Amino acid sequence: MHRYSRRIRLFLAVTFFSALAVTAAAAQEPGADASWKSFKPDVFGERPIEAASPLVRLTAPKRAEDAAMVPISVEIVLPEGDPRTISKLTLIVDENPAPLAATFTFGGNRRDVALGTRLRVNSYSYVRAIAETSDGGLHMAESYVKASGGCSAPAMKDEEAQLKNLGQLKLKSVKADALGDASKASRVSQLQLMIRHPNYSGLQMDPLTRAYIPAKFVDNIRVTQGDELVFSMQGGISLSEDPAIRVSYDPAGKEIHVDAGDTDGRKFEGALKPAS
Repeated sequence: MHRYSRRIRLFLAVTFFSALAVTAAAAQEPGADASWKSFKPDVFGERPIEAASPLVRLTAPKRAEDAAMVPISVEIVLPEGDPRTISKLTLIVDENPAPLAATFTFGGNRRDVALGTRLRVNSYSYVRAIAETSDGGLHMAESYVKASGGCSAPAMKDEEAQLKNLGQLKLKSVKADALGDASKASRVSQLQLMIRHPNYSGLQMDPLTRAYIPAKFVDNIRVTQGDELVFSMQGGISLSEDPAIRVSYDPAGKEIHVDAGDTDGRKFEGALKPAS
């Protein structure tokens, strides 16, 4: 009788975990990318996109610890002898109310790029990184992230504190030998930029009035080294509070300058002088 009961428990356990595996797999069935198929023409028109491209690597957590601050990193590397350069990177969160998170444009003849930032993820969703090369080709990597409520999560700081520090910039350069990442795109130095801003999505509720806080977010950033563009960004509500971006670059011994702005027309700027 004891052996029979043990078999029953084993059978039930196997059935339970098999059901969980089927449920998890179903969440990533072809139907899970229906949103992407519906709005892809609005972003890229009818241009073909190479899926699972060997040129692009996207790293994101399978299950986010904080849906309002999901860390992602992207590496784009062109093979030796490839005459193309990397011109743009677009980040998309399929199931967010505004799926287009940000588009980055790179200056110079970039053959490899490493970029990291933090996104809001509102529900179980594919996160996509689409790189554009100088010949107009589009190359995509995707990762399925389990998270919910990222766009409606309340701000981490109260509004008074947010407004007091609004637009403060933190900018620093990290040398290649301090990064500790052996991947090709990360062997060069990185710029690390953070802008103090609540990046209100329009879906967050004021805890006192119970009214929705109007959308207000950083929507443009331009970073230059001397007269040369390092990167520019057009962003939306899917970027996290206090937007943070790190990007690989080639130091040229010139001043780094940041110009940024938000949807209320506020302008923010900062600079990093070269080490003497």
